[in-house]
Amino acid sequence: MKATLLTKPLSHARVEQIAGQFAMPDLLLPFWGYRKKMPMHQIVRLEGEGNYTLFHFVDGSQLMVSLTLKKLESRLSPKVFVRLHKKNIINLLYLKGIHPDRQQLSISLVNGDYVEVSRRKASQFMKQVKGFQQELIELSLAQAVGQPGIA
Repeated sequence: MKATLLTKPLSHARVEQIAGQFAMPDLLLPFWGYRKKMPMHQIVRLEGEGNYTLFHFVDGSQLMVSLTLKKLESRLSPKVFVRLHKKNIINLLYLKGIHPDRQQLSISLVNGDYVEVSRRKASQFMKQVKGFQQELIELSLAQAVGQPGIA
């Protein structure tokens, strides 16, 4: 299986910078008796497990929350988060590569996870990735023009 690398993975500093420009607020998640804020830009992947969702963070930590993936999907930034199939949502900021195969499309993330893309969602996923990359290019160009001393 040949990997298609879209761009080199983003640095932590670049992710922090982009998060501010994509309006990625903190998520307010319910816990026993209280609510806790979690930075949306540090989420690499969300994995649905019945009525629970397992968060995978960039630092390698994981967190289980008693909300369904569907309920959380509406709270996430649609420019950055993509649902690959019924069990996974990924953050495009941490996309490392796309791996096409004759029968199955899968992706790799910077944390080492490999996730399959459902056949029904594959073409929409590719459109979202291309749109996201175009926005990143436009952001980079706007920053380069706006900064003095950079040609």
